[in-house]
Amino acid sequence: MRVLIVTESFPPQLNGVAHSVLRTAEHLTARGHRVLVVTPATRTRRGPERLDGYQVLRVRSVPLPGYPEVRIALPGGQLAAAIERHRPQVVHLAGPFALGAAGAAAARRASVPAVAVFQTDMAAYARTYLPFAGEAGARTAWRILRRVHGAAARTLAPSRASLDALAAHGVPRLHLWPRGVDRERFHPRHRDEALRRRLAPRGEVLVGYVGRLAAEKQVDRLVQASRLPGVRLVVVGDGPCRAPLEAALPDAEFLGRRTGHELARLYASFDVFAHTGPYETFGQTVQEAMASGLPVVAPAAGGPLDLVRPGRTGFLVPPGAGEEFRTAVDRLARDAGLRAELGRAGRAAVAERDWASIGDRLIGHYRLAIAETTGALRR
Repeated sequence: MRVLIVTESFPPQLNGVAHSVLRTAEHLTARGHRVLVVTPATRTRRGPERLDGYQVLRVRSVPLPGYPEVRIALPGGQLAAAIERHRPQVVHLAGPFALGAAGAAAARRASVPAVAVFQTDMAAYARTYLPFAGEAGARTAWRILRRVHGAAARTLAPSRASLDALAAHGVPRLHLWPRGVDRERFHPRHRDEALRRRLAPRGEVLVGYVGRLAAEKQVDRLVQASRLPGVRLVVVGDGPCRAPLEAALPDAEFLGRRTGHELARLYASFDVFAHTGPYETFGQTVQEAMASGLPVVAPAAGGPLDLVRPGRTGFLVPPGAGEEFRTAVDRLARDAGLRAELGRAGRAAVAERDWASIGDRLIGHYRLAIAETTGALRR
């Protein structure tokens, strides 16, 4: 097939949307499909380029005020021209909002079926970054999402919580499509005792957080947990909230962004994984931690509800509750046997979630979207 992927985010950006699109493009190419990725340009990456057998078109964009790492595309006629050149049989809209809305319109004009992948809770972002707009901002975000997803042949959601939210807002043709994890890259065997001695010189229990340091992630909920005796909090990631978080968490180790084997080594060297964001549609870092053999403490909201089995692979706590985070982390810090038991169960729980099988399920959705659209046109 010829597939055109329209995504709001792509590497070198580091987030769940960018990562899943990268793995999707790699899988489609490996299966012999022809892929073009359209994404906003960054400060250092513009225009067309070729990556590992597929093409990327970076369209003109501007930074989001207050969060310049996020780019808002201004595609003009570039999307329509890309569709005309690439002649896709399906358009994949990844986390569609601004650029995704333009992609949906261009696909509709070209009579190409679109598969929209819900990946970002834009209503929650509106509440976080546009507090002056209040619930009106969230309702506006849902109107845009409903229009984009409502025009798609299929909408794929990564978790049951996301499916329920989309259904409650009137989005039709919903299907579950989770995310994969590289169980070889993220593996307990990468545990590094020298690294552990550097991060925990007094033998502390290492509690790790991996992710963007942004307001919606609510990393400050770990303040109480970071003060537990015998515990050392390690924060991996970067973002606009790094400076205030360093002030709020003076005893934590902030390592900045890490990728590849270095990131895998850090995961495996932690003892507990703490995930604080209550607005995750999936929670890829939770899954990577589980593959690395870690027990997880996460909010009982969004994607983690599908991933974490309370008392079996970790603990779920009320969203935004710092005291409950502290209690759960303290219980795990005091019991090495429980950490090991939950960590083994977590790795077993992601055994069938490799990217190849998840990617093949996506290709199946593409084929069904094409068949269903063609059938509708014939009728």
